[in-house]
Amino acid sequence: MKFPKVIDCVIFDMDGVIIDSEEIHKKAYYKTFNSLGVDVSESLYKSFTGSSTLNAFQKLVTHFSLSESPEELVLQKRKTYVHFFENDPTLSLVKGVKEIIMYLHSKNIPLVLASSSAMVNIDRVFNRFELNDYFTAKISGADLKESKPHPEIFNKAAKLANVMNQNCVVIEDSDNGIKAANEANIFVFGFKNPLSEGQTLENANAIINNFEALKNYI
Repeated sequence: MKFPKVIDCVIFDMDGVIIDSEEIHKKAYYKTFNSLGVDVSESLYKSFTGSSTLNAFQKLVTHFSLSESPEELVLQKRKTYVHFFENDPTLSLVKGVKEIIMYLHSKNIPLVLASSSAMVNIDRVFNRFELNDYFTAKISGADLKESKPHPEIFNKAAKLANVMNQNCVVIEDSDNGIKAANEANIFVFGFKNPLSEGQTLENANAIINNFEALKNYI
């Protein structure tokens, strides 16, 4: 897919793109897995990346034929994540992301957050790191019918920004998120975050290792 001639909106994923929270999410997931007495392989866990927490636990319940409801497990994992989030002083934004957000904002390019995380977690991140003023809209995949790799979240992001899909770009670190952008017919940058384990980024339209590289495009 060709890079758009006009950039009317930049759509950001959050976990692994804006904030290095992948390790906290993993700890919260595995604490929940351990409480259930299930042995989740790395390959199974990696298949959840980019999906909503509900979608991940729906897969888990089916895979292990669990009696617990996915909704119950979402609440359990979320409570554990909040504990880690609030008690980890080392939690930080991805290097260079605040600067590129400010740069894009200074060029009057609308920014939309499209994350599979629950809105309560999105708000925690945006409030803690003072990001609200830079974004036109925030979307939680947990509030949608479909989860990445379905394109619903990116179609909605373009609609909220009141722009055409082909004039947007997406920044994603997961294969599920990249596939969702592909399906939405939106140019997608694969961000190579070393903490986002097991993601090939093979279907990205371009791959970046740092956010300074975006200035070569926008």
